[in-house]
Amino acid sequence: MYERFFGFRERPFDLTPDPRYLVLTDAHREAMSTVEYAIASRKGITLLLGEAGCGKTTVIRAAIDRQPDPVHCVHLSNPALTRSEFVEMLAAQFDLSARARDSKAVLLIELEALLRGRHDANEPTVLIVDEAQSLPLDLLEEIRLLANIETNHQKLLSVILAGQPALGMSLEDPAVSQLKQRVALWCELRSLTLQETSAYMLSRIQSAGGIASNAFTATAVKLIHAASRGLPRVINVLADNALLTGLAVSTRPVTSRIVADVCHDFRIDHASSDNLPLSASVQPSSGYHDWSSAHGRTSVNSRALEDGAQPEPRPLEHVLAAEWNEIGNSRREVS
Repeated sequence: MYERFFGFRERPFDLTPDPRYLVLTDAHREAMSTVEYAIASRKGITLLLGEAGCGKTTVIRAAIDRQPDPVHCVHLSNPALTRSEFVEMLAAQFDLSARARDSKAVLLIELEALLRGRHDANEPTVLIVDEAQSLPLDLLEEIRLLANIETNHQKLLSVILAGQPALGMSLEDPAVSQLKQRVALWCELRSLTLQETSAYMLSRIQSAGGIASNAFTATAVKLIHAASRGLPRVINVLADNALLTGLAVSTRPVTSRIVADVCHDFRIDHASSDNLPLSASVQPSSGYHDWSSAHGRTSVNSRALEDGAQPEPRPLEHVLAAEWNEIGNSRREVS
């Protein structure tokens, strides 16, 4: 809806994962390399921890895409299963026989035969368990048994347990001590710093064919960072809705007042210093402002949109000084 108004080819902040919009911070790059290594080396169980929305799924998909050989993936996105439901799900996902759905013994026999065949063809198999912090202890034990399927030299099934930090605490339970001992790799994603948030937003805007100075003011970016706590999923939600609101009130670039309005709609406390990740120095603008009093506002951007113009690609580490810092120094928001 707002693409034409802001000069985008497409919406830059969609929630649907798109490899064209992949932006990796140092922490994400390290986690991706860890997962990539785990799959390529058949390392068994890998733990990937991080808050909801920090990019765990993006990291896993990127690591799989970088594998030189075909990878067979089974994705468990609903961990709230009983043991019998878990067995049925595995049998269905691996396309095993009907008997395997009723008998764990048959499932393990058929699954091992399938995995050995794929191993001989140099085609790794990965079981991805999302929201793994919600797995009951008995299912964690079932996953340990699956990870035990191996040759004399390698694991036949790579298991990636992706979950929130509570998953790490769950593994302290003595009931799953054997599983913890079999965790080969462990990595954790943190939220983005202010500079990383700016780099993330700029990269996505450029990938959509836009120009940063037409999209957000410097203070709007800072407020999005503070309100989102540096979580990419929340950044996308706030930025997308702020652009939509900017269109509705014919204002570009998006100002911090528009972002504050969106935060209010989502019941996000954008003014609290508790929202700030790490030690980033962020001073958000004033609190919620009733936008109904500003519907007559005109554009604060005097520069005409360059239809389809492409910004020069630059290293992400340069973006703050080269883009939004420049905007903040040269443009004041309308009060």
